Amino acid sequence: MLHRTLQGLVVSKSLMACVDNEMTLIWGSSHFSANACLAPICSLHHVAVTTVEGIGSTKSRLHPVQERIAKSHGSQCGFCTPGIVMSMYTLLRNQPEPTIEEIEDAFQGNLCRCTGYRPILQGFRTFARVSLICSLSQQITLSPSLFNPEEFTPLDPTQEPIFPPELLRLKDTPQKQLRFEGERVTWIQASTLQELLDLKAQDPEAKLVVGNTEIGESGAGLQPARGQSAWATPRWLCVLRKLAFPPLALVPIGRSRNLSLVLQGEYFSAFKQASRREDDIAKVTSGMRVLFNPGTAQVKELALCYGGMHDRTVSALKTTRKQISNFWNEELLQNVCAGLAEELSLAPDAPGGMVEFRRTLTLSFFFKFYLTVLQKLGIQNSKDCGKLDPTHASATLLFQKDPPANVQLFQEVPKGQCEEDMVGRPLPHLAAAMQASGEAVYCDDIPRYENELSLRLVTSTRAHAKIKSIDTSEAQKVPGFVCFISADDVPGSNITGIVWLGSQVTCIGHIIGAVVTDTREHAQRAAQAVRITYEDLPAIITIEDAIAKDSFYEPELKIEKGNLTKGFSEADNIVSGELYIGGQEHFYLETHCTIAVPKGEAGEMELFVSTQNTTKTQSFVANMLGVPANRILVRVKRMGGGFGGKETRSTVVSTAVALAAYKTGRPVRCMLDRDEDMLITGGRHPFLARYKVLVVGSYVRAEGECHLTGKPGALFHMDNCYNIPNIRGTGRMCKTNLPSNTAFRGFGGPQGMFIAEHWMSEVAVTCGLPAEEVRRKNMYKEGDLTHFNQKLEGFTLSRCWEECLASSQYHARKREVDKFNEENCWKKRGLSVLPTKFGISFTVPFLNQAGALVHVYTDGSVLLTHGGTEMGQGLHTKMVQVASRTLKIPTSKIYISETSTNTVPNTSPTAASVSTDLNGQAVYEACQTILKRLEPFKKKNPSGSWEDWVTAAYLDAVSLSATGFYKTPNLGYSFETNSGNPFHYFSYGVACSEVEIDCLTGDHKNLRTDIVMDVGSSLNPAIDIGQVEGAFVQGLGLFTLEELHYSPEGSLHTRGPSTYKIPAFGSIPSEFRVSLLRDCPNKKAIYASKAVGEPPLFLAASIFFAIKDAIHAARAGNPDCKTKKLFQLNSPATPEKIRNACVDQFTRLV
Repeated sequence: MLHRTLQGLVVSKSLMACVDNEMTLIWGSSHFSANACLAPICSLHHVAVTTVEGIGSTKSRLHPVQERIAKSHGSQCGFCTPGIVMSMYTLLRNQPEPTIEEIEDAFQGNLCRCTGYRPILQGFRTFARVSLICSLSQQITLSPSLFNPEEFTPLDPTQEPIFPPELLRLKDTPQKQLRFEGERVTWIQASTLQELLDLKAQDPEAKLVVGNTEIGESGAGLQPARGQSAWATPRWLCVLRKLAFPPLALVPIGRSRNLSLVLQGEYFSAFKQASRREDDIAKVTSGMRVLFNPGTAQVKELALCYGGMHDRTVSALKTTRKQISNFWNEELLQNVCAGLAEELSLAPDAPGGMVEFRRTLTLSFFFKFYLTVLQKLGIQNSKDCGKLDPTHASATLLFQKDPPANVQLFQEVPKGQCEEDMVGRPLPHLAAAMQASGEAVYCDDIPRYENELSLRLVTSTRAHAKIKSIDTSEAQKVPGFVCFISADDVPGSNITGIVWLGSQVTCIGHIIGAVVTDTREHAQRAAQAVRITYEDLPAIITIEDAIAKDSFYEPELKIEKGNLTKGFSEADNIVSGELYIGGQEHFYLETHCTIAVPKGEAGEMELFVSTQNTTKTQSFVANMLGVPANRILVRVKRMGGGFGGKETRSTVVSTAVALAAYKTGRPVRCMLDRDEDMLITGGRHPFLARYKVLVVGSYVRAEGECHLTGKPGALFHMDNCYNIPNIRGTGRMCKTNLPSNTAFRGFGGPQGMFIAEHWMSEVAVTCGLPAEEVRRKNMYKEGDLTHFNQKLEGFTLSRCWEECLASSQYHARKREVDKFNEENCWKKRGLSVLPTKFGISFTVPFLNQAGALVHVYTDGSVLLTHGGTEMGQGLHTKMVQVASRTLKIPTSKIYISETSTNTVPNTSPTAASVSTDLNGQAVYEACQTILKRLEPFKKKNPSGSWEDWVTAAYLDAVSLSATGFYKTPNLGYSFETNSGNPFHYFSYGVACSEVEIDCLTGDHKNLRTDIVMDVGSSLNPAIDIGQVEGAFVQGLGLFTLEELHYSPEGSLHTRGPSTYKIPAFGSIPSEFRVSLLRDCPNKKAIYASKAVGEPPLFLAASIFFAIKDAIHAARAGNPDCKTKKLFQLNSPATPEKIRNACVDQFTRLV
């Protein structure tokens, strides 16, 4: 593995792929991008390596690639940025004038969790070849208001580094065997094929390394050889050098490759269906071949081979042999499908699950093959050959890559606003250039201390058990072992969860202890060597289990309004049912990380932590060590993403690391691997809702019991935007033996709103009315009271709704969708428009406070500190803009270094979308104090400069340091009386989305999304639009893609990017249009702005309900299947669920 000494090589270990630390490999005249944490360093012999630091820096000159991603607002948290930069750089080295499609294809191995991808693609499309089509496209996609492409430095290929001559000279030298001997690994690079075969014969258990990153970390698949201990590593073989580089990987078959003619009358096609279209492993693949007798449609040979239906590729021999001499017609189709259904059966508990889906795909793939061959045969009016129904033709087509069309609209600043006043302007993220050049420092980038140690957690492998013994004897034999820490070592409170010997573990991943060694690698080996014996206890794994066993954490919470009895008596229709919403992994690209440095006196300790909550970290560590909080200093420079996942769960790592530092008296570091992080830290709460909705006409007049088995905070959002006079909702938190879940962007709100939209969808179908009409009729109006009796003021939702309907051309496109569905049997489109209303505030009142500290130095520079942390959301950038306007000085004079507990104490977590509101007002108050102190000097010297006034104040011994404080007024809600205000105000938005589904495979394509979002008077339109798009794409993952799978024993199967799929570059809508509502100042927040981090996420549910609309069309258009109008579709709407919902003759066979 490349050990990082440069910050741009950011290590983010995972089970399959790293997406944030790419480098460019130059081999001769070719360039390849590779992941630094996956490419074994042995494989780089005779290869020139270029990292992001090698192409440009803020200290000298940014490379055009770095400059464009920074200035086009394509870097938020920045952790993925170096990898994306190097992917683009590699493409430009190979193709200086790429096409737009080549640019998009270059990022199929990269992931980003913050931006929503649009700004990255939009910035890099400026490198594309100019053509008439591109020129027209750029008129749509490149907004000069967000960035000006004319300001970009042009790309000059002649200025790039050349391949090192000393390496170039080696190409003519004879090849020799290359051997690297490590502590536990031998790497051999053969020079000839015969040599390779001989080595393989000598050691048959050795692995052949050809870039196979799926087997394990480092790209080499560290699997123990037969007869070796679990910690030994086999001898490795590297293939012939010209085969080894470029690193080879299996190229995934497209969703269905176009048929190719091999011999006369011979046809071949291949198919694949995966969870995600880009960079994913197939659930089922297939290769199919048919050979006809010359000039006929009579089958001479037929081969149908499938992957994903067994532990090896299987051929449907029994089925295909029966079809020899049969004609390619409807009878053959029916016979083959019946045969495949019988021959390719799967047990209900087959590995990989998805049994019905996988079996159906085998039939669907053959049907696609059958149709494609019919098209190619082109035999007309023959009784021996089937006829192609025109409405079936689209089933053979791949989803097309449409030219991108992105629009971002926002209100320009008022005419006459000072050029130095950056409020309301699209100022790039202040750290974007450093993030693009690899100079930005994250927690694990801090250089190692001279005597630093590494920690690795030891966690439970049982969901519920009593610990009988812990044996560390084997771990102590690992080189560099220092100690094992356990609850016995805790000098203070053990509330953070390291269990006592003899006590119970309550989930797989429950922290039992930790090993401390000299290196990270040794810590990993030592942790795996710890042996724990358990006494198993009964475990509760699912929500249904918890309900059945009455296993809950807290008393039932309830919100009730109106007269349910009256509502039942008036009902024309009753709609009832159950809805499940799956959980979601945060998948921040920087996993949890802590460095603890003991200071050696009075219990002082300094911690560098990737956390959203410095105060809670300080408090937990202080309590655990038994020292006052004033001895613990917590510092946060920036995070590589957070999304709520680092609000509280970071403490389980930081307390363990602090304990190790306390015990050893030496600095200790721990950064979780991706699989550890996903296993231990929890994510978004899954929900189970049981509901009964009562309908009068098209109005939702009453809703019965809605049992939300998840976060009770969702009760505040179970109405979404609808005025339901009679409503009752109850919520309970299930107590299961899975890792505890935590805050995640929206914190229960999206789940509650999703249930409300599900009601509206069901009511619309039941009443036979358009869904948008039902939503509009039931929508709140200005001055209405919510179900928790808070008055809606400044209600802009109706404006958002009308503007979105108009800008999306909803009604015209609805007609086009209906026409498409009439003309296509196996491809269907759906269209959905829905609103969101999101309450802004911590619902715990005391958390709605913030502090700030402003230092003005004698040279006029300002050091600003506030209580919020930077995780990519642009908080520091906005705070500098606020301070700049308040002090009336340029942003260049203001700097934010970090967030720390010794500058602003007792901070609330950076969460709930309120950090700009709270900290911005605190910064404003602190700056106002400074201005008041400077006022006398401004009056004495009105024509002076900022520096003159500051100097005069200093010489007059006036303090140039000030604190600011703010708390949100009039907050507090009582569940007992259903009164009070849980929120300070509400954010509103509307989205309209169109999708196309493949009814045969369950695949779907997001065609277009239009969003209108009320963010008040935007402090920074570029950041706010980035938050809208990023939240939407994260919600797209929640509702259509991301799925957590657990074993019956409670073990998480989806522990990395190989099994857990977040949206990729190709997942976003082809047309992505975002408009910020104009002329809607919010008098309740700093400079009339509004919160933006969480509210837009739910709008991605428009994708889900558009998919559901398309499934309705598929079911309605299938006269052979008697289907109910109402059908179950749980979230997320994965290909499996979409395909299974599109019932047809193929699903009936399985």
